Amino acid sequence: MSTPHFKLYLDIGLQYKVELLTLFSNYTYNVSFLFMLCLVKTYKINIMNADQLCDFRADITRASERIEKYVYRTPLSYSRYLSKKTCSNVYFKLECEQLTGSFKVRGAFNKLLMAGDPKAHFVTASTGNHGMAFSQALTTLEKTGTVFVPENVASGKEASLRLFGTAIKKHGFDCVDTEKKAREYARDRNAVYVSPYADLEIIYGQGTIGKEIADALPDVDAAFVTVGGGGLVSGIGTYLKSCKREIEIVGCLPANSAVMMESVKAGRIVTMESLDTLSDASAGGVEEGSPTFELCSKLVDKWVTVSENDIASAIYMMLEHHHKVIEGSAGVAIAGFLQCAEKYKGKNVAVVLCGSNISMEKLKLIVDCNGKWS
Repeated sequence: MSTPHFKLYLDIGLQYKVELLTLFSNYTYNVSFLFMLCLVKTYKINIMNADQLCDFRADITRASERIEKYVYRTPLSYSRYLSKKTCSNVYFKLECEQLTGSFKVRGAFNKLLMAGDPKAHFVTASTGNHGMAFSQALTTLEKTGTVFVPENVASGKEASLRLFGTAIKKHGFDCVDTEKKAREYARDRNAVYVSPYADLEIIYGQGTIGKEIADALPDVDAAFVTVGGGGLVSGIGTYLKSCKREIEIVGCLPANSAVMMESVKAGRIVTMESLDTLSDASAGGVEEGSPTFELCSKLVDKWVTVSENDIASAIYMMLEHHHKVIEGSAGVAIAGFLQCAEKYKGKNVAVVLCGSNISMEKLKLIVDCNGKWS
């Protein structure tokens, strides 16, 4: 009689499982004997099951239908320059050309369109991009709201935000502090708080990017996504893995603010200092209890951190070779790919360029210094 192979899987936390490989000739071995025979191998895996991914995919598909008349279906543009440079097939998802200059408008519209009370007042917190997206949705849908921003919000983003006429309040220097204040404000006034990322309805909206990538490039092998609070990578990751389980989701962060990566490593949301970064849109802490922590723990296959010089160089490269303006957080995804491009030779790679809202001062400094940053 041939000897069958058996595999037994044990969950360890959110990220790991132990694969127990053993050979035995019949089915009568008890558990303790099986453990004596087994070879233990630990490895990182995606533990979202097929039903969970299917549910997320359905919610994202409904979000896509809900918001399609309010947002752009942005191009998935082939980069001849980076493809030749890295010997891979590189595609840019141009959310830098989205309404308000970032992907955030997708989640904002989905959230407000799902709100039950047509007379509700909405409150949010933002480093700028979410606030502009939120204001765009408020204006289009004829709703009222208030945006909280950090004291150190980028000047260009604040100026753009004020064009919408939405009420703006400043508080704190870290996005977590700003979010807490906004929540208190909403609670005290019986208003609806709209999280920039810690809300499944926001995540479903951002996930429509994943749907568009999958529609345009079904055989995509890897997606590079900038991670701040994790809403973008959570939405994109769930949809793409529902289509192709083996796809690699790479989370990219500025080394100066890698809070989600460190949280996933620690197995809990950590509090840590964030330094100044060109990627101001992704900087800051992660809200306690955010569903994005668990989703990032399950979905992100690899983490990459990049320097400020790497980010500046990516911004300069896009100007020089693609004639497109991107913000620092979009540069993070490009820099993340370039850091490990050797591993993706011959592969189809999608790099999500999440926004274009960079101040003229920063852009001028990058150009004047030929893509360097000190």
